[in-house]
Amino acid sequence: MSTRNLAGPIWPRRNGKNHWRNGTARCRRSWRPTKWRNSKGSFRNRSTAWHRNPPLPTPNRNSRMTEVRIPAFAKINLRLDILGKRADGYHELRTIFQTISLHDELRLRTSQRPGITLTVCGNAALAAEPARKNLAYRAVEALRRELKSHGGVEIELRKRIPAGGGLGGGSSDAVAAMFAYLQLAKKQLATEQMLEIAASLGADVPFFLFGGRALGVNRGDEIYPLQDIPKLPVLVVVPQEIRVPTPDAFRWVKAGPLGLTKPAANPKLLQFCALSWSAQGSGLSNDFEGPVARRHPRLDRIKRALLQKGATEASLAGSGSAVFGIFPSPAVARRAAVGFPHDQTFVCETLSRDRYARRMHIAG
Repeated sequence: MSTRNLAGPIWPRRNGKNHWRNGTARCRRSWRPTKWRNSKGSFRNRSTAWHRNPPLPTPNRNSRMTEVRIPAFAKINLRLDILGKRADGYHELRTIFQTISLHDELRLRTSQRPGITLTVCGNAALAAEPARKNLAYRAVEALRRELKSHGGVEIELRKRIPAGGGLGGGSSDAVAAMFAYLQLAKKQLATEQMLEIAASLGADVPFFLFGGRALGVNRGDEIYPLQDIPKLPVLVVVPQEIRVPTPDAFRWVKAGPLGLTKPAANPKLLQFCALSWSAQGSGLSNDFEGPVARRHPRLDRIKRALLQKGATEASLAGSGSAVFGIFPSPAVARRAAVGFPHDQTFVCETLSRDRYARRMHIAG
């Protein structure tokens, strides 16, 4: 008599109601070994009973998040006008900010050590500076005071955004550290409180609470979100030998005293509010370009080179020293980057407010 080849194990039924002869066929798939093994006379440990579809692990509601990773995106200025010098010594600005995909990375984790510990990678000069001078450190310190938190926290900052290039790296690090710390501590702050802390750290820090494209007025710290533009390829060129401190750049700009006209009625402000910068339109301008280029002529040569290599527009980023160009495609931007072998180059793209919020885990 021939014996059939069976694809599975031969398990006899224990209840005596098998429709096949014991040992000659497989049991039906409806048979539930879990029920048998969990029965009163089970010889197995119930905790290891077999399940065809084991349940997914349920997170412990009482568990605490111990680490948060978050990017810190750079910015460019699509327009930057200096209207004059105010009575308090600051300059009145009108600027259009735009976030780009170039970013640093922050990692915050809880620590048994009290206080704040900062580690900087990727920039030896920043790593050598005292921790209290770093904006990310100061942002977390301000939040801890506001929230009356006392637990230890470690900050690891991996730098990719060049320092001193006008790309807002330090300001972006500060806001990213704020968002990460709130997630780590499972706390929330009102928008007004966040804006107050951000404005105390720097003029362009409040912009990074919103991202995307936004109008900045006053010192640049009063932010009005604008409609996003389509995603555009951007090439950022940072000359290695040039650094432009922002106070020096403002000193080079010969700005007269600000008039007595109220800011809301200023025609330049109305022009900015009505401005809709598009991908095709010529809209890049920066009042720092002339004064800074006279001190550093190579920045003007980089701008002209970007235009010759296919950029539709090019401009200085903030007060410099980075110069950026808007390109018709990423491929053209990558080819243009090859022409700057002695400089830092970054091929990236503009980042909309929605994408920025998703990457930063900002609740809508």
